[in-house]
Amino acid sequence: TLTLYSSSPTTETPKPELTSGLKDAALIENPVTLYCNLNQSAGWRFYWFKHTQTPESETTTDTHSSCTIRPVSVSDGGQYWCRAGRGDPVYYTHYSDALWVNVTETPKPELTSSLKGAALIGNPVTLYCNLKQSAGWRFYWSKHTQTPESGTTTETHNYTIRPVNVSDGSQYWCRAGRGDPVSYTHYSDALWVNVTGTSSPVTLIVSPSRSQHFTTGSLSLICEEQSNSTGWRVRRYSHSESKVSDCSSDWGSVTGSTCSISSLITTDTGVYWCESESGGSCNPVNITVHNGSVILESPVHPVTEGDPLTLRCLYRNTKSSDLTADFYKDGLLLQTQTTGEMIIPTVSKSDEGLYHCTIPEKGESPQSWISVRAASTSGAPLSVFRLLCSLITASPYLLTR
Repeated sequence: TLTLYSSSPTTETPKPELTSGLKDAALIENPVTLYCNLNQSAGWRFYWFKHTQTPESETTTDTHSSCTIRPVSVSDGGQYWCRAGRGDPVYYTHYSDALWVNVTETPKPELTSSLKGAALIGNPVTLYCNLKQSAGWRFYWSKHTQTPESGTTTETHNYTIRPVNVSDGSQYWCRAGRGDPVSYTHYSDALWVNVTGTSSPVTLIVSPSRSQHFTTGSLSLICEEQSNSTGWRVRRYSHSESKVSDCSSDWGSVTGSTCSISSLITTDTGVYWCESESGGSCNPVNITVHNGSVILESPVHPVTEGDPLTLRCLYRNTKSSDLTADFYKDGLLLQTQTTGEMIIPTVSKSDEGLYHCTIPEKGESPQSWISVRAASTSGAPLSVFRLLCSLITASPYLLTR
């Protein structure tokens, strides 16, 4: 069958419309899709042309009225046209009007929070994904216990965790995206949200008393009340397993009021706390189990302003800490000590942050957050502390907008 396409003046040659999924400039390394829209019957091939090309070098797509540039680079910026054709010999439409694709550097947002220090259990915390760009963005939030696909999405640049619980203590990131297909910004730098309990008559005693531990070592945890420890149990949120569980359920063993882990493994890394039979929870602490050669000995509980603070860099293969070590806060070198020990004589709020250490040619420790609390000026009655603790209930681990 021979199909003829008339080129007579009585038949108007169609002209497609060229569009894209962009709401603004294309971001480097993201995909951009162009659409050649033609309100005609089927059987067309589509031809794509850029101002730096000759018509003979145009790109062709069979039956698909879209063309995706993946990933976009600066050289892809320019004016684009499209047309369609079908038949033999080919009958062409007019070229579309030009569409300008502008390509710019991919921005990186800044992640901040409403916190002045550690978050208190039961209170809300708001995170802000700050982006100096025009409107039309959606915002994507994730923490280190989540995959990007299981994160949270908001239409605004702020995200509130309400109420905060111990399992919300984590490193958080954000990024923004817009368009179809979505063009994403870079991820922000990580923001650490540390969660702590309010004052209570119960203290979680950790032995050895430090935040970081070597694999194969042992660990004891005790919920110690001023009068007794009856009715309190040790629970944890495992970062790797993303779940809450009791001591002796599938880890540790209970003897009286003591929870013991005889041989630590990396999956024991997480947040540990004491919880009452009524659901009150107090004194969460972060425990990191490291299978490397170096750990940082740092306090498990917040340090009080005005008190001294001693940090030690420990090497797995010797009981002595007398090794030259470098100490870092928030990624910046603070001190180098030949004794493997760093002392801050009088702690202030400015000393709060993420610390780690290295021993040259031996290894590097994980990071641990050190919280600083204000010195108490007056003591509340014990009954008030008990009331505060009992009101901090174990809420569902739910993130809400």
